[in-house]
Amino acid sequence: MRTLHVRSDPRETIIRGHVLIAIISLLLGLFILVKAGDVFVDGAVSLAKSLKMSSVVVGAIVLGFGTSAPELVVSTIAASQGNPSLGVGNIVGSNVANLSLVLGVAALVTPIALSSSVIRRQAPLSIAAVFIFALTVADGELTRRDGMILLILLAVAMVILIKTPPEAEAAQSESETGQSLARSFFFSLLGLGGVVAGAQLAVSGATSLADEWGLSGGFVGFSIVALGTSLPELVTAVAAARKKEAGLIVGNLFGSNLFNGLAGGAAIGLVNAGPIGDAKLTGGGLLAMLGAVVVAYFQGARKRRVGKIDALLLLAIYLAAMLWLGVT
Repeated sequence: MRTLHVRSDPRETIIRGHVLIAIISLLLGLFILVKAGDVFVDGAVSLAKSLKMSSVVVGAIVLGFGTSAPELVVSTIAASQGNPSLGVGNIVGSNVANLSLVLGVAALVTPIALSSSVIRRQAPLSIAAVFIFALTVADGELTRRDGMILLILLAVAMVILIKTPPEAEAAQSESETGQSLARSFFFSLLGLGGVVAGAQLAVSGATSLADEWGLSGGFVGFSIVALGTSLPELVTAVAAARKKEAGLIVGNLFGSNLFNGLAGGAAIGLVNAGPIGDAKLTGGGLLAMLGAVVVAYFQGARKRRVGKIDALLLLAIYLAAMLWLGVT
């Protein structure tokens, strides 16, 4: 009796190897990105305090840029490598995830109260930034002029945040500002270097996966990469919700969207202006982003809280966006 030997196609083995390498690169890059982002934020905040910067500057600029550093670096590197759709997808996906997935999951754990400072200051600026970013990419192209406009608006937003008086807060003790200047500077640079290295790996893996699986860069950026860069916010939000302190992170979520839209959009436009090339991203993706921010703000502003019904609506927006981009 003759035994049949089925010979595998060497090309299939090579393709599987490429996919495995791409997945490892993406996951390793996201892991480094998240961990290095935490180090960068801690170092940057400590550095700002060592330099005697005001709490307004620390909160509005240092923390804002710090928590958005992964999205900003990923989008910039993607654009520099000729894949602006991945960068735009990452920004849109992160904005959607922040105010639908992250806020929705946290609100399911416990209703989230919104402070007056969030409603008066961070949220309106964040909404304006999200709408302006959506307008600049809705035509399917992000030009250098768009990048310059977003950069100017970012500077204006920073001035507004700094000039707006903060709510009263407790004075910081010496121990809270105790790290030395050199140590703070070292950890800031270490974290930033890790963010850049992790972003390089993540973008390389995401681009390879998109090519191997026939997916658009916009979808990969919107789903896998954006979810990865939003995981720290998701974990923090759930932990804070269990402690009945989830309202503390809402301002950070709105602030993150502000920096993602203006700083990330400006970086893509200035580094590599050109067509985005993903009609679904500039259609359903943008609608999901606008829908999430509008529902989160107006429901929260009307009731001064985000409840379980609001949470289910926000999660439905996220799910619908993923299905629209991935299935249709």
